[in-house]
Amino acid sequence: MSATARVTDTLSVLGFRAGWKVVRALPERTAYALFDRVAAVAVRRGGKGIERLRSNYRRARPELSEAELDALVSAGMRSYMRYYCEAFRLPSLTRAQIDGAVEVRGDAPVRELCAQQRTVVVFVGHLGNFDLAAAWSAGNLMPVTTVAERLKPEEVFQEFVAFRRSIDMDIIPLTGGDDPFHGLLDAARSGGRVIALAADRDLTHHGVEVDLLGHRARMAKGPAVLSLMTGAPLFCARIWYEPAAPGTGLGGHRTVIEFSEQLHPRVHGPTPERAADLVQQCADHLAGAIREHTSSWHMLQRVFVDDLDPARSTQPAATTPGPAA
Repeated sequence: MSATARVTDTLSVLGFRAGWKVVRALPERTAYALFDRVAAVAVRRGGKGIERLRSNYRRARPELSEAELDALVSAGMRSYMRYYCEAFRLPSLTRAQIDGAVEVRGDAPVRELCAQQRTVVVFVGHLGNFDLAAAWSAGNLMPVTTVAERLKPEEVFQEFVAFRRSIDMDIIPLTGGDDPFHGLLDAARSGGRVIALAADRDLTHHGVEVDLLGHRARMAKGPAVLSLMTGAPLFCARIWYEPAAPGTGLGGHRTVIEFSEQLHPRVHGPTPERAADLVQQCADHLAGAIREHTSSWHMLQRVFVDDLDPARSTQPAATTPGPAA
């Protein structure tokens, strides 16, 4: 590693450690205003992440004018930075503050399963605040197990692992260790956990193509396959921010978690076909939130097939299989 890279890594680690200490100590209003400022600077500077966010938003909201799209990208970055502000402050929040900042809908079937200490698999997207949702789950349903990308430098990844463990979240690294799917299988078979996986972006190059907002997209099949292999019930949860009433929420917003009904394959056949149908059902559930609460979709990476493979011409989405007889 070069001297420049070492200095950059050291500054990254110090920055994250300072963030957890300093931002947590700031008054709430000051902290959120600071991160709004960071978002504004990021949008003004632009770059690959901002351009990708804009491209994804354009596909999700094709009816918007360029000026409206500009405003949406700015709102999306403010939302993304709100997530980081809350992540830095989350370990110091009380249970009452966490519960007061979250509204949950459609959770009755999940609560019943959790009361029986049964494993529940939840497909989530890069929407809203996953960590706040996990902290809420630990106090109201069951603790969460998830898979996380290994960030660089390693010290930053370990800081995130320590943070998530502080809210009773169990982290399985995507790389740098044993096969993460084996770890998920063990967790699913042990019971007593909500296994929540952000799967609206495929990191393995073995994902499933689905229709998302009228475009082909590639999503991970891990939650669907895990459910089919272990019998653990599968749900999809969409998460978004919305303004909170004065004196409630966090920084003027609250997090909404909306569960789907329990998902079952609508087709018969081998596991890959049934898994593909389940992933499409999850994509359908997420699509409504992405369109209605687009700024909460923090997708700064490629997810649509035409972006992953520019040489491929745009094709109309295939018809979703109907219910099995």
